[in-house]
Amino acid sequence: MEVHTNPLGVFLALTFIVSMGRLFWWMLHVPPAVPYEVAHVTRTVQAIKRILVPVVDTEYARRAIELACRLGSEQKAEIILLAVLEVPLTLPLGVALPETEARLNHVLAQAAEIVDFHHLPYRTRIIRARTAGTGILQAVEEEEVQLIVIGVRPRRQIGGLGSTSEWLLRRASCEILIDRQPA
Repeated sequence: MEVHTNPLGVFLALTFIVSMGRLFWWMLHVPPAVPYEVAHVTRTVQAIKRILVPVVDTEYARRAIELACRLGSEQKAEIILLAVLEVPLTLPLGVALPETEARLNHVLAQAAEIVDFHHLPYRTRIIRARTAGTGILQAVEEEEVQLIVIGVRPRRQIGGLGSTSEWLLRRASCEILIDRQPA
């Protein structure tokens, strides 16, 4: 009896044997158990899909944008760059402030360049509010943000945050990450 072998048949048989061998190897090598706390933290960080970064024209704000991009890179989180146009109490909220709006648009364009470098989806927004904190909280509610990343100015005293950062820590309904460089 003569057996004829086809090269394609031999290739398919070897591919099947190798793939089955890898499957059995994978099934017999169970990964080590992960403590519940580690698994829970990993899942909560992976659930971050939208990160808000309040933007001002400072180095510490640009650093916060970079940090937000690095935090959101693995899960391709959307970065929301927010500039709050603080309108004084003596003026109506809808008053035209073209110089301030032009400056904020320029700052947002610079911030967008940082996010573009990381190839992440992003949006820019300008919100009019009486205070920066209320504008940030308004954006958090409207955008359904899971994380706020704030860069704060280094201060001489230990633990000193700006009034907006402290106000947000008390009132925000999402996680807040504060980046404070040493003085």
